[in-house]
This record gives sequence, C-alpha cells and structure tokens, in this order.
Amino acid sequence: MLRPALVVVLVLAVLVGLLWAFQRRLVYLPDAGPVPAAADAVPGARDVELTTSDGLTLGAWFVPGATADVPTVLVANGNGGHRGMRAPLARALSAAGLAVLLFDYRGYGGNPGSPSEEGLARDARAARSWLLEDAGVPPGRLLYLGESLGCAVVTGLAVEHPPAGLVLRSPFVDLAAVGGEHYPFLPVRLLLRDRYPVAEQVARVQVPTTVVVGSRDSIVPPAQSRQVADAAARLHRLVEVPGADHNDAVLLDGRALVDAVLELAALTG
Repeated sequence: MLRPALVVVLVLAVLVGLLWAFQRRLVYLPDAGPVPAAADAVPGARDVELTTSDGLTLGAWFVPGATADVPTVLVANGNGGHRGMRAPLARALSAAGLAVLLFDYRGYGGNPGSPSEEGLARDARAARSWLLEDAGVPPGRLLYLGESLGCAVVTGLAVEHPPAGLVLRSPFVDLAAVGGEHYPFLPVRLLLRDRYPVAEQVARVQVPTTVVVGSRDSIVPPAQSRQVADAAARLHRLVEVPGADHNDAVLLDGRALVDAVLELAALTG
C-alpha cells in the first residue's frame, strides 16, 4: 500500500506534468469563429489581411477615421474569443472619431498557427507594419491599446516600436504572477514557457501610459495592475473603475476606457 505522503507526491508530479504539457491550452483560449464580415460588425470597417514575419496570414478589421490625420488605435485582444467580440469597442472608438485596427492572433478567429509569446509578438509587429505601410498611419499618430494578455503584447511591441501613447486595461505584473494566483499549489514560475514580463517592460517604455483597472477584477488582481502603473516609466494616469470585474462591459468598451484612449489621443496633437 502506498503511503499517503507518496500519494501526494505522485499526484503533484502528475499535475506538474499536465501543466507543462498543456499549459498553453490554459493560457490561450481561442475561438475559431465564425467571424462576421467587418462591415456587418462595425460601420465603415473593412476586412484586411496581415502577413507575419514567419509567413502567416491573419484576419483583421480596419475602421478608417473620418479624416486621414486622426489618431489610430491598434487593439491587442485578451486571451479569449476573437475580434468579433471587440466590435463594441471598435464602434465606440470610431464613434469618438478615432481609426481602429482589430486583429486576431495566430490560432484565433480562423487564423493558422498556434499561439505563443513569440508568435503573438510577431502578430503585433505585423499589425503595426500594416498600419504604417498599407494604411499610411504616421507613427506619431498611433496608439496601442492592450486588454489583459494584450497588455503584455503591446508593451513588448512598445519597447521595440514606441507608439504615441499606451493604454493598458487590466495588466498583470507577468504571466507567472497571475498564474500563481490561480494555481497557488504549483510551481508556476518554474514551469511556464511564456513569460510576458509586463511590469519589467513598461519601465522601459518612454511614452505616456494609462492603466485602467477594475477594482473587483477576479482574473487579474487589481493590486497587480496597480504595480504595473507604479512601474511605468511615464505614467499618465491610473484609472480605477469601482466595482468592475474583468469581463464587465464597462471594462470592455465602457466610457472610462474610451475616455482614457481619447485623452491620450489628444496628447498626440
């Protein structure tokens, strides 16, 4: 008969092995679609394609501004769903006078490939390149908006290619820190393949940065989002939305988030 202590060790070993093998299925929760046509979801939007440096073609929607010189917002999604679920955000930003690019990462929204930290970085670079080269957006009129995991994606992009402004909605310190909140009994930091060091990287981003946090966020602890704000090299503002949880509409496309983007857009001149 196995001793209780040995049983515990074996169970933990199995759990650790499963986490190692299937961790990306826990981190990335893609929805394959179907994704509606851009114009059916957002008035004036059009379907476009992005090409990554490793040869993938990704689906995206571009919503032009009323004039060619309005600020443009590159939106990096969180870890779930697809760009169709961000249509209300695109409509709100467009109604406020901004141009918007929504895109899906590899493995999301019917796109080829499998998501990873390196892969999502390539996808974000492709989105920025399309805006500059195909849409003719000046770098000085480009804003990045990240949602949860997307905060890590755009912060990494901002280190390489600084935007005019950066908005982070529900950012975590790094992936291990938020993973440890949900799996406190596992050595998450030792096992993770993808790191996403948001707080470390935002300290290197020399552009106005706004952090938006829900005070009752049950996915990313609000304290972690505040830590990211504290780490920001050029914090413009910390916006705390009272009573808001991670997936509440007020944090997805609500007034506080839209106003935070508009405020940074005004700084671009």
